[in-house]
Amino acid sequence: MKNSQGCCLPPLICGATVFDFTRPYIMGILNVTPDSFSDGNLYYERDKAVDRGIELAEQGADIIDIGGESTRPGSLPIPPEEEMRRVIPVVKELSRRVCVPLSVDTTKACVARRALDAGAVIVNDISALRYDSAMAQVVAQSGAAVILMHMRGTPATMQHNVYYDDLIGEVTAFLEQRIAFAVASGIARDKIIIDPGIGFGKSVEQGNFTLLRNITSFTAFGRPILVGPSRKAFVRALAGDDLENRDWGTAAAVAIAIYNGAHIVRVHDVAHMKIAAHVAAAVRNS
Repeated sequence: MKNSQGCCLPPLICGATVFDFTRPYIMGILNVTPDSFSDGNLYYERDKAVDRGIELAEQGADIIDIGGESTRPGSLPIPPEEEMRRVIPVVKELSRRVCVPLSVDTTKACVARRALDAGAVIVNDISALRYDSAMAQVVAQSGAAVILMHMRGTPATMQHNVYYDDLIGEVTAFLEQRIAFAVASGIARDKIIIDPGIGFGKSVEQGNFTLLRNITSFTAFGRPILVGPSRKAFVRALAGDDLENRDWGTAAAVAIAIYNGAHIVRVHDVAHMKIAAHVAAAVRNS
């Protein structure tokens, strides 16, 4: 898929899968937690989580992102042993049963290492390698891809200060610094995905809407851009609490993100968001 300058991204190799970015890609969310904001406790049991992962693959997910620790606003970290207990058996089982690349959503190096050993090929680190000093080394040594996301503070504190003098400038500077850190730590630049952090330390209007309008600002990095708007508070503020309505709102955000330059969208409802993404990409590329 071409960016706003008409240039194609180089391929991203994740395990046995090559992403060529000639189309948008869908990352399906698999929360193995009791307290996530959208689907907490639905897939907390291992067998239910594995079944859901298989379902996401059948619906057309290009990546499955498995997380064992909630990062909703106000959430607190859990011990790494508990996070591994939730995540590793699911990664191990899904790596045997689906051909879709698996991502582990964690900020802890020990969890990432175990998940990569179990079959994951992407580390989705919302801290952008800041919370655990060993994370960069784990990613570099494994050859895995890594997602670097912008966020102020931690999930527990990120909504305490959501105002920026120059949101796009600050997010751009942050991502530039974290990419440089990752490369200096031995992570290949062509293994890096960037995420502007929709919903993480951003206000509904001044933050999230501004990011969605300006996704093209981040294409200058020449790296795949991931956007995760699914069912978040800014969607709920307009669509209400009804889950179906929130998915309709998410579809609009997905279409706008893809049209404005996103390459990957992270969503709960894979089947319908895949349609929204492909229509948006077709209009954009026409």
